Amino acid sequence: MDILREIERLKSDLKITVAAHYYQRDEVISAADFVGDSLELARKSAADPNPYLVFCGVGFMAQSVKILAPHKRVLMPRIACCSMARMIDGAGFDRAIALMNEAGIASGDIMPVTYINSQAEIKARTAKMGGMVCTSANAETIIRAALQSGKKIFFTPDRCLGLNLAKRLGVSAAVLGKDADLASKALIAFDGFCSVHQLFAVSDIEFYRAKYPNILIAVHPECDPSVVDRADFVGSTSQIIKWARSQPIAQPIAVGTEFNLVNRLRETNTFVLSSTKPECPTMNETTLRDLLGVMRSIENETFMNEIDVEEEEREWAKIALDRMLSL
Repeated sequence: MDILREIERLKSDLKITVAAHYYQRDEVISAADFVGDSLELARKSAADPNPYLVFCGVGFMAQSVKILAPHKRVLMPRIACCSMARMIDGAGFDRAIALMNEAGIASGDIMPVTYINSQAEIKARTAKMGGMVCTSANAETIIRAALQSGKKIFFTPDRCLGLNLAKRLGVSAAVLGKDADLASKALIAFDGFCSVHQLFAVSDIEFYRAKYPNILIAVHPECDPSVVDRADFVGSTSQIIKWARSQPIAQPIAVGTEFNLVNRLRETNTFVLSSTKPECPTMNETTLRDLLGVMRSIENETFMNEIDVEEEEREWAKIALDRMLSL
């Protein structure tokens, strides 16, 4: 059986749209109707006219589609979970606020900003406290706006993105549970991280600079601040793609982000900034056979791996997203 041909038949017969994140396997990318980063996919998916959306990515991304388009039936070939998003749940968020209270910071003086790489319940709690969502592409804009409130910024869940933003904006920062004197800091970051972007090290940059003296280094802001400080370019997934493809093909570049994306950036003179393969295990769970299986479940009306978000939680999470989009 030609799997791709059968997938195309089901898409046409059942009015199914397939969305895939940049980090997916090449075989999955080949079957997608559109490809993008987390927010780009959520917006395109929500605007898509088809009633069924099969999302090839990780759970929080499919939730974002459901938050923005509750009328749409959203399914996943596999319910893959982002390890960063799973590092904080609702109870963990509440404990973090309690720790800040114990440090002398009143709840009314806290402005939460949650990275889009988070679960719907975290986005909802953020909205209830007057906060908003950000992406790696717009985080600087969102944090600047949040700082105007005069409140302490509680940034969750990625400490690296939070610390890198604070350094870029010239404001003081601390990591909850690791640093003291929280009350004197402008930004307090939750101690979460991306398991893939933690693989990149300063020694990797030094290796490539020694081997190719004219090389340019690009990294994602989820990387450790020590790595970000030594890069030539720092940007979100979509920003890295644009930057890499704007470089002359003769210009060697090394990129610190997920392997599948880097492998597709340019045909030559493009290197992965790591001594090990920086492959996201959850993004790589999904295969073409999984995609075919979930589409057949739509055909036989069993609706495998359907994503749903409780209505009150969805409404609050949408408020946090809408606040971001208004900026």
